[in-house]
Amino acid sequence: MREVAVVGIGMSQFGELWEKSLRYIWSEAATAALADAGIDKVDLITVGCMSPGLFIGQEHLASLLADELGMAGVAGARVESACASGGLALRTGYAEVASGLSDVVLVTGVEKMTDVDGGAATFALGTAADQEYEGFHGITFPGLYAMLAQVHMQRYGTTREQMAQVAVKNHANGLKNPHAQYHLKVTAETVLGSTLVADPLCLLDCSPITDGAAALVLTTVDKAKELSGGGPVVKVTGSGMATDTISLANREDLGELAAVRRAGERAYAMAGLTPADIDLVEVHDCFTIAEIMATEALGFFKPGDGGPAVERGDTAIGGSIPVNTSGGLKAKGHPVGATGVAQAVEVVAQLRGTAGERQVEGAKIGMAQNMGGSGGSSIVHILEVV
Repeated sequence: MREVAVVGIGMSQFGELWEKSLRYIWSEAATAALADAGIDKVDLITVGCMSPGLFIGQEHLASLLADELGMAGVAGARVESACASGGLALRTGYAEVASGLSDVVLVTGVEKMTDVDGGAATFALGTAADQEYEGFHGITFPGLYAMLAQVHMQRYGTTREQMAQVAVKNHANGLKNPHAQYHLKVTAETVLGSTLVADPLCLLDCSPITDGAAALVLTTVDKAKELSGGGPVVKVTGSGMATDTISLANREDLGELAAVRRAGERAYAMAGLTPADIDLVEVHDCFTIAEIMATEALGFFKPGDGGPAVERGDTAIGGSIPVNTSGGLKAKGHPVGATGVAQAVEVVAQLRGTAGERQVEGAKIGMAQNMGGSGGSSIVHILEVV
C-alpha cells in the first residue's frame, strides 16, 4: 500500500450557528482545507454525517456537497457510524489513497444539530443506541454513560471529583481554541453543582449539541512532500477500527470500552508503536467518564487509574500524555458527524507546531480516537511527522 499524508486541514466555527446552513458550514471547512493544501481538484470527497435526515431533512449529501463546492462530477460518498462517522470518513479516504484508487481525497465531517428542538435532537441521537432494547424503554445516552460511570466508580473507586476535573481541564484547553463552541472557564465546584442529568453525571459532564464541520486533504507522502515546500509532512501510520455490542446489556464487561481497546490495538500494531510513543491524544469525551475510560482502553493508564491521572495533571498540556488539547467534545463541541475529522485536524495542527497557546512542545506522534454510541464502534488513527 502507498503511504498517506494529510496536506490540508480546515474547520468551521463550532457552536449554535443559527444563521448558517449545513452546506455553508461544510463549504467553509472544505475550502479552508483545500486552500491549506494549495490544491483545487480532488478525486474523491468523503462526508461523515450521522443523521442529516432527522436533523435537517436532507439526505444524499455526497451529491449536494460536491455541487456546493463546484465539483459536481467528482466521486463522493457519505459514510455513517453514529458519532464515529467522521473517523470512518477519514479511514475511507485513507484506504482510497493507500490502495491507489484515488490520489487526492477531501475528507469531511459535518452535522447541523440545532435546527430542531431538544426533544428531536435527543431522538436523533438515540438512534445510535439499540432501539428495541434500550430506546424503547426510554433510556438516553446520558443514562447509558451514567451506568458505565457507576460500574467504574464501584469497581475502581473513581470519584465525581475526578470526572469534574476532566471538564475543568477541557474547558481550560477550549479557552485557547478559537474554533471552540465554549470559551468558558469552569471549576470543579461549578461542574459538581450543575444540574443532575443522570446520576452521577451533571450537565457540565456532558458534551453539547453543536453545529460544525471539519475537513482534511489526503494524498500520498511523495505528493505531500512536493506540496509542503519543505515544511513538516504529517503521515497516517496507523488506522484501527472495531465494534462491540450496541446494547450495554450484551457487553461482556461494563468496566471497559472494548471497541476502543481493540481499535487502539490494531492502530498500534499497524504503526509499530506503543502507548508510550504517543505525544498527545484526542479522545471521544462525549461525557467526562468517557475520557477516563478511553485513556485506559488505549493503554495510557491501567484500568482504574484514568481518574487519578486527571487529578495528577498527567492529561493536561505539559503532562505525560496531553488529552484533548482542542478542548475535546466537552468544550470544542460535538457536531457528531464532524467530531472524528476535527480530532484529526487538532492532531495535525499539533504535529505541525501551529496549535498556538495550546501547543504541546516537541509533539511528533499523535492519536485520534472517535467513538459511536455508547462504545458500539470506535475508530483510532495514529499520525506522525515524517
